[in-house]
Amino acid sequence: MSTGNKQKRVLLVMSSYDDMGISGKQTGTWFTELAAPYYILTEAGYEVVLASPEGGEAPIDLLSMKTPFTTDYTEKFLNDPVANFAAKRTRVLRNIDYNTFDAVFIPGGYGLLTDLASDQHLIKLIKDFYETGRPIAMVCHAPAILRDVKLSNGEFLVKGVKLTGFKDEEDAEIELDKHLLFSLEQDLKLRGANYQSGINWEPHVIADGPLMTGQSPASATPLAEALRDTLKQ
Repeated sequence: MSTGNKQKRVLLVMSSYDDMGISGKQTGTWFTELAAPYYILTEAGYEVVLASPEGGEAPIDLLSMKTPFTTDYTEKFLNDPVANFAAKRTRVLRNIDYNTFDAVFIPGGYGLLTDLASDQHLIKLIKDFYETGRPIAMVCHAPAILRDVKLSNGEFLVKGVKLTGFKDEEDAEIELDKHLLFSLEQDLKLRGANYQSGINWEPHVIADGPLMTGQSPASATPLAEALRDTLKQ
C-alpha cells in the first residue's frame, strides 16, 4: 500500500437473528460468505469492519460449519483468533457513520430475512451507497434486503437492474422454502428487477452499476474478488 493513500474500508453487515421461524432450526450468517470476503478483502489491504443490528456476537448458521459446506476460508477463520474476536464483537450498525466506508459487503443466511430486510438504517445505507456509486456486494439471500429499498426518485432500486440471488429452486432443494418469510426471487421480480440465475449451487455473479450480487454460497469467493478488484480502480 503506497504511503499517503487512505486505507479503503469495507463494512461487512451480518444478521443478529438465528431462528428459522417456528421450525426450531437455527440459522444466522452462512459461514463461508463471511470468511471468504473477510480474507479476500483484508489480504488486499482493506480494513473490514463487522457490524450487525444488535452488535456483539452475530450468529453463524450451524449447518454452514459442517461438511460439505466448509471451505479453506472457514477453516482459516475458525483457527484465527483475530477473526473470531471480530465476529464476537460486531459493531452496532446504527451507531456507525457509514459515510466513512468505501463499500459494503452483505453475506447471506436465512436470519437476514427477519432483521436486515426491514432494517431502516441498512435500507438507507444501501440507497446512499447506490446513489453515490459506492459498491454494494450481496450474496445468496442478502439481495432480498433490496426488496424495500427505494431511490430518491421514489422508484425501487432494483427496477430494471440486472441481479441475482438465492433462487426458489435452491430453497426448495434444501426444503427450507416453506419456512421463508418471503421469496427473494419473486419479490425482486415483482419490483421490476431483471433477476437472472445460473445453475443451482454453482458460482454466479452479476455486476450492474454499483450493485454486485452473487447467487449462492459458491459465489461468495468470486463476488469478494470482484469487489476487491473494483476497489483497486
